[in-house]
Amino acid sequence: MRIVVALGGNALLKRGEPMTHDVQRANIQVAARALAPVAGQHQVVLAHGNGPQVGLLALQASAYKDVEAYPLDVLGAQTEGMIGYMIEQELGNLLPFEVPFATILTMVEVDPEDPAFQNPTKFVGPVYEKEEADRLKSEKGWVFKQDGVKWRRVVPSPLPKRIFEIRPVKWLLEHNTIVICAGGGGIPTMYDPSQEHWLTGIEAVIDKDLASELLAREVEADLFVIATDVDGVYLDWGKPEQRRLGRVTIPELRAHPFPAGSMGPKVEAAIQFVEKTGKRAAIGSLKDIEKIVAGEAGTNVYPV
Repeated sequence: MRIVVALGGNALLKRGEPMTHDVQRANIQVAARALAPVAGQHQVVLAHGNGPQVGLLALQASAYKDVEAYPLDVLGAQTEGMIGYMIEQELGNLLPFEVPFATILTMVEVDPEDPAFQNPTKFVGPVYEKEEADRLKSEKGWVFKQDGVKWRRVVPSPLPKRIFEIRPVKWLLEHNTIVICAGGGGIPTMYDPSQEHWLTGIEAVIDKDLASELLAREVEADLFVIATDVDGVYLDWGKPEQRRLGRVTIPELRAHPFPAGSMGPKVEAAIQFVEKTGKRAAIGSLKDIEKIVAGEAGTNVYPV
């Protein structure tokens, strides 16, 4: 079976943990131990989050005043390489030496006319006092929105249209390679409207789950798994009457609202995959990945 697994940010860094190499390495080792049995029996493609890592690089860059900070597309490329390297190494330590790995820097096309560019909503980087936010807005043209009592930069989160490296990804899969790609939703790119066929990076963040869903369709995956830090999709989350959904159909999921900043994109990505392929998608805890693949854990989404 060909499986695309979208690893949540908790696979690399749990909430409140320091963003050190050792902490991230330890978390990836845990993730690798969960994934190794599945990768040993199935063909696996891995995507992953990169939000905290991009944020850290942005903070480090802001501390060095002699060079203008690198744009988000470049930071995304840097983190794809860094995270892919660690996943390759730790998963490779658990699988036979003969199993090949490849991390692919993945450019993802977005539409310059996407409505997201008119209403940036994705928080990135550190928080600022109002005075500093106003200064940066004036100097750099950044957009800021209030985040609690502080202010944070927001950037567009356009929908993914195309994965440029899908041909080499497919070629690698045909040669039984474990592929790590589309990290952080991929590197956001678009064709410059003023120059025909001229591709350029942009200051945006593509939703990881939606990009992973596009990847799953493009590689004709048999199963799309969104691995997160909870054991499934819950109704009435955080309330005494909360309950987890097990086997669920698309109409049943559509009947309930889910928070846009957390479970909402995951549910939407799962629904899209099932609607467009007729195959199963699942949302659940990474530690339960073997049972999720077997359909025995997590929230499993079916057409009907």
